Amino acid sequence: MDWRGWVAGAAVALMAAGSAQAASPKAAVRAWRQAHEKEIVADFSALLSMPNVATTVSDVEKNAAYIGGLLEKRGFRTQLLTSEPGTPPSVFAEMRVPGAKRTVTFYAHYDGQPIGQKGWISTPFEPSMRTALPEARPVDWKATAGPLDPDWRLFARSAGDDKGSIQALISALDALKAAGIKPSVNIKLLYEGEEEQGSPHFARLVAKNLETVRGDLLIMGDGPMHQSGKQQINFGNRGIAGFTATVYGPLKPLHDGHYGSWAPSPTVMIASLVISLRDDEGRILIPGIYDDVQPVSAADRAALAALPAVETSLKTALGLGRNIGPPRLADGYMAPTLNVRAIHAGDEGPNAANAIATEANASFDFRLAPGETPARVHALTEAFLINQGWFIVRGTPDLATRLAHPKVVRINWDEGESVATESPMEGPAAKAVAEAIGRTVGYPVLRLPFSGASSGMAEIVNQMKAPMVGVSIANYDDNQHAQNENLRLGNLWDGIEVYAGLLADLDW
Repeated sequence: MDWRGWVAGAAVALMAAGSAQAASPKAAVRAWRQAHEKEIVADFSALLSMPNVATTVSDVEKNAAYIGGLLEKRGFRTQLLTSEPGTPPSVFAEMRVPGAKRTVTFYAHYDGQPIGQKGWISTPFEPSMRTALPEARPVDWKATAGPLDPDWRLFARSAGDDKGSIQALISALDALKAAGIKPSVNIKLLYEGEEEQGSPHFARLVAKNLETVRGDLLIMGDGPMHQSGKQQINFGNRGIAGFTATVYGPLKPLHDGHYGSWAPSPTVMIASLVISLRDDEGRILIPGIYDDVQPVSAADRAALAALPAVETSLKTALGLGRNIGPPRLADGYMAPTLNVRAIHAGDEGPNAANAIATEANASFDFRLAPGETPARVHALTEAFLINQGWFIVRGTPDLATRLAHPKVVRINWDEGESVATESPMEGPAAKAVAEAIGRTVGYPVLRLPFSGASSGMAEIVNQMKAPMVGVSIANYDDNQHAQNENLRLGNLWDGIEVYAGLLADLDW
């Protein structure tokens, strides 16, 4: 990138804006965005139109090449990083800024969840501008005169999770260049391509390229904003461990009238297994599961107490007559949770039959608090199931195994598990991020000790030995991981300003 043009433009911009705008680029960035809204949406739509389901490596690779090209056009030196051949690539890009004394590594992921959920109102990889759910009325943004309505939403897979933050940073760079404002830090970008698989190769990728990706600060661009709509930052995330359990009944389906009072039903067996693991209030019933959880610090409790109350409005928005766990949503992030992702048994709809199924299965994930490890959760869970009378296998049991044990369960643990990570909230870099965003949004940023979500960030944080701050821009109701994922335009506009501030107004 030609910094000489930027420096000259900066002098003009600063003279015009006055000293009050010397630190925060907000005004200049907003003016540029207002003049280029349709171009931004068109560029974002092109990015969202690329299929990116994490398990389809060829599609992930196409996304990586496309994003790399976008960054090269903006003056970055780019390369694709992999842990080994055949694994999804991460896009790495670097821009060194004359005079900058700090290097910030910005992380996001460009891969996405599967798209097979029922109820999509538009094709997941054909971005559709609409009003908010439940109406989701289509709007012709291309024919609109004047500014685009910030409450409109762009519906597509990965709109909020996580291509939105990539688009926000790219547009922020374009806005800064147009205004002649030079970044205040050296920039490294690390865009992962397998986060939605659980990042099974990411630790190795980081280890192989540690000096390449290392920075003085890691900014993570994943996740939604606070439910109040205010900008928040977080300092880590929970870990994750997941498994599937398959239980077995008769070798063939049986008429439930003739055999329902005699042959064990795997549908009932899987329901019993689920209920044995957690109660209706969300408490995990596995002995020892809470023993390794680190105590919540006074600083963390104070930060949680300072968050705006959103629970009453959330219940209304979500149609919930009650909540489980602690009364306040974020307080629950400080402990592990066990979610039942799915239960499957028998047939339904036109294929339904009055029969005892041959097998049933359920899928689970643990969100791990600081102090817990996947290996310890594995051991505790399996010990508990054995104590409940289950015989554990790793593959489909043979006849001899079925006959020898009254309750057989196949357990398969997920790849890509991780521990939780939490960075200090009071460090110089964290303070600089909070202050820069505060100058952009005009109010003190909310601080969350760590988010309830999970990722492989512990791997890069622990290896880089640098503080991490999560900066989210997506609307809290973006339907991430579900059908009709969307990003509110106003969140994208605000995100462009926030990222521009982090690029040009960050100093510590």
